[in-house]
Amino acid sequence: MTDVTMNGAVSPATYPDRLRLFEIASEQGGYFTAEQARASGYSFAVLSHHVRSGRFVRVRRGLYRLREYPSFPRDEVLVAWLAAGKDVAVISHESALDLLDLSDVIPDAVHLTVPRSRRYLPAAPGVKIHTTERLIRPTDRTIRGGMVITSAARTILDAAEAGTAPEQIEMAVAQAVERGMVLPDQLRRDAAERGRRVATLIEGALIKVAA
Repeated sequence: MTDVTMNGAVSPATYPDRLRLFEIASEQGGYFTAEQARASGYSFAVLSHHVRSGRFVRVRRGLYRLREYPSFPRDEVLVAWLAAGKDVAVISHESALDLLDLSDVIPDAVHLTVPRSRRYLPAAPGVKIHTTERLIRPTDRTIRGGMVITSAARTILDAAEAGTAPEQIEMAVAQAVERGMVLPDQLRRDAAERGRRVATLIEGALIKVAA
């Protein structure tokens, strides 16, 4: 079947591609954005129809969930990350420590880091937006449950710089080193760029690991 465009050209009709949308949502704990739905052929009218019928659940403006998809253990983190923009934000600080299972810290909010140029990005309730001028390199990122989070080394240093309790940082360093997630010498060099307090804290943690 074809559609006729305004200039008279014939083009294929656009149909909702449920398989494509399901594949996208499956990589995001069952969630998808309105933009992703449109890219999968779902017009606003069709999207609204599926919400009314109960097939899709509208989580917040621009964010939806497949009703039949099983719940995700870190739903609040995933939702906050997708709402902020998966191409803009990265899960970081204490939220990343938790996802990486590097300490006993209980995050008081969902922590996200965005470039300084996006510092005006509004934070939803329960979300803490951190801005940075430090480039988040590919090596500073890792994937957990389909979510982009900061690597172990970047997470430890960001959390230390932001004031996470020293005992939690020491625990994170010990676990990351023991599990081969960080190289001590590289962590030490990167810590030196964060100022004396962070460098001293990391050095003390590394000494305890080596003892």
